[in-house]
Amino acid sequence: MPRNIDASYNPIGKSNQNIAFIGAKWHQDIVAQGRNSFLQEVERQTGSTQQVDIFDVPGSYEIPFLAKRLSESQNYAVIVAAGFVVDGGIYRHEFVANAVIDAMMRLQLETGVPIISMVLTPKVFNDHPEHIQFFSEHFKTKGREAAVACLNTLQNLNLISKRPAA
Repeated sequence: MPRNIDASYNPIGKSNQNIAFIGAKWHQDIVAQGRNSFLQEVERQTGSTQQVDIFDVPGSYEIPFLAKRLSESQNYAVIVAAGFVVDGGIYRHEFVANAVIDAMMRLQLETGVPIISMVLTPKVFNDHPEHIQFFSEHFKTKGREAAVACLNTLQNLNLISKRPAA
């Protein structure tokens, strides 16, 4: 079972195998499909999700700040971020998506902690059953893909750390 993190949580020990999963609550019903799929694939491949800590943020825009704090904690080898940025019809949503993706890229390069992105920005999303079903299924696929990418990244980091210096 993954550990749900709240403000009073203090991880015991520092393992270079820990994974932080940040999920935006905006369109939580859809984003949760990706989180659940991610956890299922991690468990399928490793036999456990004990190394995964779950964090919630209000929306995708808040992901980079928490990712930065998690990176600085040195408790996580990889961070996975999931969000769904859609056009609400009132303002353009691209600025949010661009800000989030740009910040995550800069952050992983600055801190050395990889960030796997499941922050999706559809060209068109209408809050009707067909789109909800389509994007829920799409997030399931992305969750599996993110788990594979995350585990591959952990494997690569382990290989790097075991290599003797030249």
